[in-house]
Amino acid sequence: MTNIKLCGFSRLCDIEAANELKPDYIGFVFASKSKRCVTHEKATELKSRLSPEIQAVGVFVNEHPQNIANLLKNGIIDIAQLHGDEDEDYITQLRLLTDKPLIKAFRIKTANDATTARQSTADYILLDSGAGTGTVFDWSLVKNIRRPYFLAGGLDADNVTDAVKALHPFAVDVSSGIETDGAKNKIKMAAFVAAARKEDRL
Repeated sequence: MTNIKLCGFSRLCDIEAANELKPDYIGFVFASKSKRCVTHEKATELKSRLSPEIQAVGVFVNEHPQNIANLLKNGIIDIAQLHGDEDEDYITQLRLLTDKPLIKAFRIKTANDATTARQSTADYILLDSGAGTGTVFDWSLVKNIRRPYFLAGGLDADNVTDAVKALHPFAVDVSSGIETDGAKNKIKMAAFVAAARKEDRL
């Protein structure tokens, strides 16, 4: 069964929709340059309303490791996703501060990118086309990756079933694909979840 992550939550109505749809993960973006960025206070409020069966992922770009560890320690997030230039030394440093799961994101443009991602010591890797560009990359580049990964990049209700069928990723990750005019759209969220789970029902 493919897990589902709905990312970029910033409003209570997003949380309420997730509690109904029951994805496996939702995401809070803490990168200041992102239009989806939330404060620690806002994330705390939203997490308090999130169903305990759904895990919250914090998305960071070159954040100080101690700040990430504090959010994990305080239960504001359950998993940290590293979406910047964090290297293996950074991951080692962060692991000294927390034993919570880590996801490292990689931009997949060549076969070498896929090889680098496969070798990461993070608990999970996330394969994307870019830094939240909302475009699909060449899936054939990652068809031989055997470790669990989150598939991102341009996914929506129209193509996620094909993605699950072709790659069988550990999880599919969507943000812009469930938005209308920059805000999460419950109808699109529901359609994505249904499409992602279609293959599992066959």
